[in-house]
Amino acid sequence: MDKNKRNSQPESLSHGGAGGGFLFFKEIKQRLGNFLLGVLGVVTAVAIVVFFVVMTKASQNETRVLTRDMGFNLRIIPDSTNMNDFWISGYSDITMPEKFVDDLVAKKAFFYAHLTATLHKQISWNGLDVLLTGISPDELNPKGKKKSKMIFAIPDSKVYVGYEIAQEMEINTGDEIDILGRKYSVERTLAETGSNDDVRIYFSLANLQGLLNKKGAISEIMALNCMCSTGGDDPLGDLRDQLEKDLPNTKVIMNRTIAVARERQRKMMDNYFAILLPVLLILSAIWIGTTSMINVMQRKLEIGVLRALGFGTGRVAGLFFARALVMGIVGALIGYVVGTYLAVEFGPGVFKVTAKSVKPIITLLYWSIGLAPLFAMLSVLIPVVFAISREPADMLKEE
Repeated sequence: MDKNKRNSQPESLSHGGAGGGFLFFKEIKQRLGNFLLGVLGVVTAVAIVVFFVVMTKASQNETRVLTRDMGFNLRIIPDSTNMNDFWISGYSDITMPEKFVDDLVAKKAFFYAHLTATLHKQISWNGLDVLLTGISPDELNPKGKKKSKMIFAIPDSKVYVGYEIAQEMEINTGDEIDILGRKYSVERTLAETGSNDDVRIYFSLANLQGLLNKKGAISEIMALNCMCSTGGDDPLGDLRDQLEKDLPNTKVIMNRTIAVARERQRKMMDNYFAILLPVLLILSAIWIGTTSMINVMQRKLEIGVLRALGFGTGRVAGLFFARALVMGIVGALIGYVVGTYLAVEFGPGVFKVTAKSVKPIITLLYWSIGLAPLFAMLSVLIPVVFAISREPADMLKEE
């Protein structure tokens, strides 16, 4: 064995294992290629996590908005409503107090959001059967929760006219029309929906209440519910139990098609990331462990000499763990930048509706710096055990 080689290599190891400052970094420099491969593994792992967390948040925002736009999936109506008439006409002809909305919002146990009070009345107008619908200007939510609006707010003394009515009566935006003896300006003519909304004239709730002389009265409360919010196997049953306790003399109807579609979309995206992320992290861990094992195999002579000279397994293991610690810190910083850049660069192209919500998450940097070194050290555990469990004589014989 070459004497100079034997003496120089253990020196760098001994200083590195004992925390020998710059000599430790000098040892890394001597095997820079292998060290960089390890850093690449950490960078990959951190970048994957950061990318997926940012994209998952964007996906959740996108899913929330898209499923929200499916429309309200709950309708709360007076319990004395004749359901046969309700399904034929599309609304309850029995009214309830508007303050019921505030009563629901005030409750602590709350499974509803986007509470919107409405009033409906079918009339014959200029030879057409039309639905007059008044909508409250505000959507109310549980205390402390702020959500984006699902519906439009209609200015006072103005109306929105449905597609079929506008086409049949040749009504345009800005026209003035007379409804039950009162003049209203057409704020907007609506696009075709293929539903009975095409034969509606929309008012602000207060306007229609005044027109029909039904101040403080509403036909129903529209609301939105996520099936996951109840936490039970029977969300509609849970909703009805709560409503019976919080708002007697009413009943709730759920559009299960919309509710199930919302829940399935949410679970699909959550499951997709939950399955893919661990697989990619395991591959990254294997990469780091492999590069560390290569490093161990390349340094069997040095490890064998140190062990023969009486260096304890703790000091030898400390060298590899310290090396992994540095890899983790460097990889965390670079990985965060790479993952964030990829998410911000490509996320808006994937999530077009909520593109502006794809932003860097600074807390991920702190988590990366805290967890990446631990991840790197766990990844090199097997190579470290291999290095310290071999007999020094066996390692020297192999060289």
